Amino acid sequence: MLRLLTALIALLALTPPALAATAPTVLAAASLQEALTEAADAFARARHPRPVLAFAASSALARQVQAGAPADMFVSADEQWMDALAAKRLIVAASRRDLVTNALVLIEPAAGSTRLAIARGFPLARALGASGRLALADPAAVPAGIYAKAALTSLGVWPSVAGRIAAAENVRAAMALVEHGQAPLGIVYATDALASAKVRVVARFPSASHPRIVYPVALIAPINGRAANPEAEAFRRFLLGREGQAILRRHGFGPA
Repeated sequence: MLRLLTALIALLALTPPALAATAPTVLAAASLQEALTEAADAFARARHPRPVLAFAASSALARQVQAGAPADMFVSADEQWMDALAAKRLIVAASRRDLVTNALVLIEPAAGSTRLAIARGFPLARALGASGRLALADPAAVPAGIYAKAALTSLGVWPSVAGRIAAAENVRAAMALVEHGQAPLGIVYATDALASAKVRVVARFPSASHPRIVYPVALIAPINGRAANPEAEAFRRFLLGREGQAILRRHGFGPA
């Protein structure tokens, strides 16, 4: 028995680094940047390898997964892009869960003083001024822009501003246009506005004016002989657990 124990200890000591825990690669919607960065730090403090985080528009990230990007987890800002991956069996279906929710707000530069109540037919075009444009994430593909267009359409305002959209590649890029004074107004998630001292919230969109903003999370199905990373599942569980959810709440996200 002593010889067996000694041999086992020696074997473990010689375990190659390749078999050690490796950091999972997480593709996440741009609006999650601060929250997931804090969550990754907390996960690492619990003696896990710190996840490698990549942020962009959900549409761009989903296309990367479709193209075979070597990633372990995807967090989308809407269900549509997660559904697109599920339809092609590119996610582990049993791992999919709704992680958090969000809200939609109208913003302007921090020094602004616009007073505008969001209601049906509200004068958004007039508030933009003679030549101002409305900053949005691309309403043709990016979740934040799709939600924004849906809200403006339901409120009967979209036709008045459709020709005055400053479309950005993701919601953070849309907010940057407002931060730098390149657009007088923009529509972003409430969590984005909370993360920036350079913008102020003019008004919040009624939740009934657009589809529910929910962020699903799922593991990406291993492809091309790539083994599943158990640390990805550990991080998914961490985000869905008490500590992870508390971090997400501090950054303004709502419960799923």
